[in-house]
Amino acid sequence: MDRNLPIGIFDSGVGGLTVYRALHERLPNERFVYLGDTARVPYGTKSLSTVERYAVENAKFLEAHGIKLLVVACNTASALALPAIRKAVNIEVVGVIGPGARAAASLIRNSQRVGVIATEATVQSGAYATAIAAVNPSIDVIEQACPLFVSLAEEGWADSEVAHAVAAEYLADLKSKSISVLVLGCTHYPILRQTIADIIGPEVKLIDSGEATAVEVVARLEKLGLSHDLDILHQGDRRLGDDLDHFYVTDAAQRFAKVAERFLGSAPSILEAVEVWGNDELRTD
Repeated sequence: MDRNLPIGIFDSGVGGLTVYRALHERLPNERFVYLGDTARVPYGTKSLSTVERYAVENAKFLEAHGIKLLVVACNTASALALPAIRKAVNIEVVGVIGPGARAAASLIRNSQRVGVIATEATVQSGAYATAIAAVNPSIDVIEQACPLFVSLAEEGWADSEVAHAVAAEYLADLKSKSISVLVLGCTHYPILRQTIADIIGPEVKLIDSGEATAVEVVARLEKLGLSHDLDILHQGDRRLGDDLDHFYVTDAAQRFAKVAERFLGSAPSILEAVEVWGNDELRTD
């Protein structure tokens, strides 16, 4: 495997840009290829078989474009489709649930509780509870679906009165049960981090699964000997979404660029629309 190949990232839409941002900050000398499956978003309401099919198609698309490691930024795909993805491709695959769960478990002492907020499909899968139990089976995990957070993040309403009201409704049960750690189990939720923190209270530690994943990707690349040669890339600070990184979407490229600018501070320099077909054919517009 060529260490100078880019890292692949896919998500069901724009939310995975928070994972891209975390990876970019931890790995400024790496290049990235991002695929947002905006034609088929959201994954959180889809069946297991559908999520698996979409995820495998996305993974094969990125593998075909030459990557050295794949990050499944979508929590729903990480919860439901990692085994199918790993079977379908011949590269290292990292999901976001395991790292987030391990980061949360590492902060728990004695009988403290962990809260998880995520999409309906991720909550129903119990993936975070299972992953946390694998680290410490005595930890009590309480999960809550927060579907409206996605729209609030994309519309730029993360700090609005509406967002605070919605967060207060969603987080009331978690707050009453005195959790010590809260996992942001959807890639959109870090955009609402301050609002969530305001409602849940300063005593609760927030875990961004994207940031936890970036930490593990750094360690994985070093272990595999796949860290980028530092002299290959431009020296100095790199802008998020610059021309060293390539972004693909399956629909609504203009909307993606608009939301990306909101999430990253600037629109991607290279953004292309593609179609990922069920028969594994790939066609660009």
